[in-house]
Amino acid sequence: MTGSADAPIAPLRRAWRRARPSLLLVLPILLALAALGFGAAAWRAERTNRTIAALDAGEDAAVAPDAPVPLLVARVRFLAARDRLEETEPLVAALDRAAAPEAAARARYLVANARVRDAFARIARSDLDKAGPQVTLARQDYRRALRDRPDFWDAKFNLDVASRLIRDFPEFDRTSGDEMRAEPKQIWTDIPGQPRGGP
Repeated sequence: MTGSADAPIAPLRRAWRRARPSLLLVLPILLALAALGFGAAAWRAERTNRTIAALDAGEDAAVAPDAPVPLLVARVRFLAARDRLEETEPLVAALDRAAAPEAAARARYLVANARVRDAFARIARSDLDKAGPQVTLARQDYRRALRDRPDFWDAKFNLDVASRLIRDFPEFDRTSGDEMRAEPKQIWTDIPGQPRGGP
């Protein structure tokens, strides 16, 4: 009985004996390759973290568009804080291509905040012609951030602030072509019985 029970196992034993020397040779190579892979990934993560820390400390560091997502956001934050908004455009586009909606929303929020800060500075200098387009672009960026992350409360609040600027300075809307629907022409003033313009 035992001989018949061992019959199906015998070919397996022979196969194991034949394969064992090869496996003993290949296994250390596979383990070494895995260790190298993990080591390279850890080195890349460490380098990314060092670059993010440098950017957060105010040191300029070049970042390629194919860099890891957290590094792209850190670079956008660095550039937006220094009003270098044109340099943020390829990085935000890279976040879109990376299918990272949360990070893209954060980056657009940072850029929009920089635009609103610039608009406030221009309004303080009575430079309304250049403040209007900044407010319009900021509103568009806030909307795109909310499209990617509808629960982004800070972006909602700041969009409301930018929209109030449009209400307070209606010439912004006329000169800068926001994507919002134009309001119908008002023929009468807000005071009943007082038509605009009369003799």
